[in-house]
Amino acid sequence: VQLVESGGNLVQPGGSLRLSCAASGFTFDAAVIGWFRQAPGKEREGVSCISTFDDNRYYADSVKGRFTISSDNAKNTVYLQMNRLKPEDTAVYYCVVDPLYPGSVGSTWFETLGAGVSGYWGQGTQVTVSS
Repeated sequence: VQLVESGGNLVQPGGSLRLSCAASGFTFDAAVIGWFRQAPGKEREGVSCISTFDDNRYYADSVKGRFTISSDNAKNTVYLQMNRLKPEDTAVYYCVVDPLYPGSVGSTWFETLGAGVSGYWGQGTQVTVSS
């Protein structure tokens, strides 16, 4: 399994960014794939996840209404469109998948993958929101 994130950058508050996660090595259209983030000195936080087989999506309360997750099954790529960015969104963003995860999107996916016992993580991409 390989996950390669891109799209991180420095952006001003109120701005937008789109992160991409190019995936390979598993059945892309039969998985739940998502994003975590980690800021310096803070715990890892689940941001959003999507089930590529039925397009269900789930968001953390902190990003609901501002971020949109999507997938392009033809390109084996997941996107995270981030709008109205805030300084507190500053973090390294990681793309994450467990091809054997038996459930669908939701807080349980955040808890299970966030524990770090199973799953695959990309190398991360830095998002900095600052004026």
